[in-house]
Amino acid sequence: MVVILMDNKLVIITGVPGVGGTTLIQKAMDILAEEGVNYKMVGFGNIMFEVAQSQGLVEDRDEMRKLDPETQKRIQKMAGRKIAEMTKQQSIVVDTHSTVKTPSGYLPGLPKWVLDELTPDIIIVVETTGDEILMRRISDETRNRDLECAGDIEEHQFMNRCAAMTYGVLTGATVKIIKNKNGLLNEGVEELLKILK
Repeated sequence: MVVILMDNKLVIITGVPGVGGTTLIQKAMDILAEEGVNYKMVGFGNIMFEVAQSQGLVEDRDEMRKLDPETQKRIQKMAGRKIAEMTKQQSIVVDTHSTVKTPSGYLPGLPKWVLDELTPDIIIVVETTGDEILMRRISDETRNRDLECAGDIEEHQFMNRCAAMTYGVLTGATVKIIKNKNGLLNEGVEELLKILK
């Protein structure tokens, strides 16, 4: 008997807070599940939060970006290892941020040593205008985000693009940008589905 092993895919999907990336992913995951396509969605930040919380470093997720860079790096590495183990079992979509804005500057969300463990196949950057993201953040009462102007958000999106392309150079992964404009969620979902199938 010959057993053919299929390689599981690891897809990283990034975007600034408030861009709607998680909503986009969840809708695509629901459609894929109905069609029998087996992906698991993993929130990189959720795993990092679990690690940080278990070590008594934070009480809520929004405190994580205020941790010193060395602590954030250690937590990232531990989360990367966990996700790499999951990818051995099935295809994974990682919902994360390409960069994290900290008081000391932008921190790569997926530094080389995390990428080396993850070895992604595809990196997707979800974007929309800074104004749309600002309005989404203002209307989201479930989070405690720092107030930024649309120009700051645009700068963060630019840094995400730069980081994503660098991640692609380091790993050989392709990089795709998907727009998630107000009222056009289904168009973004369709574009994501084409990539994941």
